[in-house]
Amino acid sequence: MTDLSILSRLAETIEARKLADANSSYVAKLFHGGHDKILKKIAEESAETLMASKDGNVEQVIYETADLWFHCLVLLAYHGLTPDDVLQELARREGISGIEEKASRTIG
Repeated sequence: MTDLSILSRLAETIEARKLADANSSYVAKLFHGGHDKILKKIAEESAETLMASKDGNVEQVIYETADLWFHCLVLLAYHGLTPDDVLQELARREGISGIEEKASRTIG
């Protein structure tokens, strides 16, 4: 099993690069493009992940999921969040039925 600290290290790199020169940093280019550009990339990577799965190409599923996760980390940084925020939520849900958890959510 791979160490989850890779998520934290990647988040730190994203944080360090978001104010860099957009001509030399992909992350800075995403941030310079704003919220909509980041969301567009997540939609694109989601679709590519779905298509890889539909095609049954497990290597592409891994590759596209890595791209999707990366762009989700960029979105978290955009909102001032970290992977730990998501991991804490997953830990909170651990052992709770998905149906039960969804029913317990408040609207809003």
